[in-house]
Amino acid sequence: MVSVQSLCKSVPDAGQALQILSNVSFQLEQGRSLAIVGASGSGKSTLLGLMAGLDTPSQGKVVLAGQSLFDMNEEGRAAFRAAHVGFVFQSFQLLDHLTALENVSLPLELARVRNVRGLASDMLFKVGLGDRLNHFPRTLSGGEQQRVALARAFVAKPALIFADEPTGSLDAQTGERIISLMFDLQKNSGSTLILVTHDEALAARCDTVFHLQAPSSVVA
Repeated sequence: MVSVQSLCKSVPDAGQALQILSNVSFQLEQGRSLAIVGASGSGKSTLLGLMAGLDTPSQGKVVLAGQSLFDMNEEGRAAFRAAHVGFVFQSFQLLDHLTALENVSLPLELARVRNVRGLASDMLFKVGLGDRLNHFPRTLSGGEQQRVALARAFVAKPALIFADEPTGSLDAQTGERIISLMFDLQKNSGSTLILVTHDEALAARCDTVFHLQAPSSVVA
């Protein structure tokens, strides 16, 4: 499902090249889960952005579901993400002017599937928010907003889920509930899950844990 090959990323800094990632390589099979951990500044979020095709590397390849991301142009990568990838963010990234139901409907509308509202509603019931369908994000707690975000990420049954500090904005008890829910959804959907986290309990739930060190390389 995922193949990262000799991935490097550097950026200009005061007339020199600042190396963020250096020679990162690994593979992950479909349906498995991977946690990427490391100190702040080790390149975790940069690596996630590269694997999602949101950024381009200085060197190396990322192959997702048999497709080489950087053989595509930006429009092609965006279309690939819409068809195959779901995202969960620390800050939820819900659209404030849309209800929970409308937020979860968005990936389905982009995929042009039928029965959008029915599928989105069913997913919100699955994450325990059947009584919050028409609530706006500002009226929901942090845990409820992250459950909406999980529903949005999984509703279109993507092959791959990227999660960036999915419990980082939540208290420990709420975070544990979100962790359990996320892994239940992953197991039931068969999606591959790749997440960045500082949460050791969350990382331990994954099949594989990769530690990034600066200058970054992967240590299993």
